[in-house]
Amino acid sequence: MKTINADKSIVFFDFDDTIAACDVFDDIILHFSKDERWIEIEKRWKEGKIGSKECLEGQLKGVRISRKAFDGYLATIKLDPYFKRLLKFLKTKKIKAMILSDNFDYILRRVLNNKGARRLKIYSNRLRFVKDRLIPGFPFTDKKCRICGHCKKKNLLANIKRDSIIIYIGDGRSDICPAKCAHLVFAKKGLLRHFRDKKLACVPFRSLKDVHGYLRRSVV
Repeated sequence: MKTINADKSIVFFDFDDTIAACDVFDDIILHFSKDERWIEIEKRWKEGKIGSKECLEGQLKGVRISRKAFDGYLATIKLDPYFKRLLKFLKTKKIKAMILSDNFDYILRRVLNNKGARRLKIYSNRLRFVKDRLIPGFPFTDKKCRICGHCKKKNLLANIKRDSIIIYIGDGRSDICPAKCAHLVFAKKGLLRHFRDKKLACVPFRSLKDVHGYLRRSVV
């Protein structure tokens, strides 16, 4: 295990199933869709026939829920038990941290604020309400690439210095491009499978407890 210079390090977190204890967006679609059209849309996305922007837009068209009920639901979302402990450690070491998510700002802010994690910088897609409909916006798309609604790689590169030590923590398809820019990758699920298939170096993790332990042993 190599030592990591805290002064030069910056940590990028994915949100769904990384900070959050579940995939929040998938859970929303499962619980609040008025029909099952989202299933076919999900299938087309998994087959690579559409990108996540088209998938997210299509699935949200079927969701019906009031803002009040939605806020009540978001209050039930749990975070990884070690997330706040990991943030405290990073703060102690003066390591900058931020979130890159292909989910939506309203969702992330409500969940994090409910759990007392208000000050993290977030880059994500955007969401607004029109009566009982959720209307998405995608300010960070890459016109040359249709894979993700939010080009995490662009926002990662915009927030680093030439000598930065990039640490990335994620689990899914939208994490692949930004993670390949990192010097240290913590990966699980789809991201881990991709890195192993491509024989790329990464540190497997099951929860942020594993990440916390690794960084406590290696950051100086």
